[in-house]
Amino acid sequence: MQLSRALAALCGVVLCASGLFASSGDFCDSRLCLNGGTCLISQDNDIYCLCPEGFTGQVCNETENGPCSPNPCHQDARCQVTEDTHRGDIFTPYICHCPLGYSGTHCEIVNETIYYNLEGDYLSTPAVLTPAPNSGLSNHLASRCATRLGMEGGAIADSQISASSVYMGFMGLQRWGPELARLHRTGIVNAWTSSNYDSKPWIQVNLLRKMRVSGVITQGASRAGRAEYLKTFKVAYSLDGRKFEFIQDASGSGDKEFLGNVDNSGLKVNMFSPALEAQYIRLYPVSCYRGCTLRFELLGCELHGCSEPLGLKNNSIPDSQITASSSYKMWNLRAFGWYPHLGRLDMQGKINAWTAQSNSNKEWLQVDLGTQKQVTGIITQGARDFGHIQYVASYKVAHSNDGVQWTEYEEHGTSKVFRGNLDNNSHKKNIFETPFMARYVRVLPVSWHNRITLRLELLGC
Repeated sequence: MQLSRALAALCGVVLCASGLFASSGDFCDSRLCLNGGTCLISQDNDIYCLCPEGFTGQVCNETENGPCSPNPCHQDARCQVTEDTHRGDIFTPYICHCPLGYSGTHCEIVNETIYYNLEGDYLSTPAVLTPAPNSGLSNHLASRCATRLGMEGGAIADSQISASSVYMGFMGLQRWGPELARLHRTGIVNAWTSSNYDSKPWIQVNLLRKMRVSGVITQGASRAGRAEYLKTFKVAYSLDGRKFEFIQDASGSGDKEFLGNVDNSGLKVNMFSPALEAQYIRLYPVSCYRGCTLRFELLGCELHGCSEPLGLKNNSIPDSQITASSSYKMWNLRAFGWYPHLGRLDMQGKINAWTAQSNSNKEWLQVDLGTQKQVTGIITQGARDFGHIQYVASYKVAHSNDGVQWTEYEEHGTSKVFRGNLDNNSHKKNIFETPFMARYVRVLPVSWHNRITLRLELLGC
């Protein structure tokens, strides 16, 4: 953000003063902006101010109250400003301390089961909540088949997201690409926006395999200081990425138009009934406010429906049931130990993951599920310490029913080595082609970056 401000100021002084950009209309008289703000003109000839650090408002006339004012956390959760630190994995300038039953960056996730209002109200709207209906599933699986499929967490990679067009803003320096269309993404350029010249825009996700998709959460964004969002949209789906079908309305007489957002930050949940079975999902904006700008998340599950989180992230698996071969202790002090119970997906804090004492393929992290369960997949995540990115790049999985006799997971007759993470924050999801029944599950690191460091969630039922 500081770089873009500096660039804008430099362009204003060096280029605009000489008249080189006099006809482009990108800059205007900065005396219109207070407190040293840079005056810019958008493509729609609207004047807006790019404010320096510490100021906000239409003409930079307001003092910023900090990231917790107004409170960005849902469910009246407490917002805590984070310190400027190089340790831990805190990627927003604040942490939301969620009340019981809620989780997520902004406490927007209802634990165990995703719920929505029968009228499709926003998650932040007080309402009587009802489990999402789905005529294609049993009531039990309908309430469970609403896992976030990975737009927000990163399990869906950038390469899996594409669009019909992209908006290029601010002299071509701002690319509002489809890979940015992730729920709650932050920054100046933090969403997908279609080109102004695209008459039939769309954004697509390739899930890489046939999955059951039960709904979508949409969110707008702010561009050039103005709210933009989808007011209505259609949804199409495909098995091969070439032939698409639209979800039909209740009467079957035409394509269903879903209601979108009413502002740039609120969440709008739309559930599909019945759920879709598809590999490719496309959202087609129908009507937009100012621009077709979108952040979103897909909801669903594996085809067998058995892919719910088994309890690491939401703490339903107690600390005592997460063990490891060893734990790294900074300065050899117990108070600074990277213990196994910290190896929970999206764990926050300065020490927020499990790290092994040594970098050896004899290290392991073990989860006791309490009872025998069907395990269908795993999500892994790295962490960082003093700015050093650490993660497990590849690993094997072993399982047991008694904690003594172990079986390594195999595919095609050989032990399967799963691809792990590439950074310290993104989620990497792997699905077991052959699900297994087990009480105990071990992750066996094969390769790593810097130190063996891991956060994870197991999937199953």
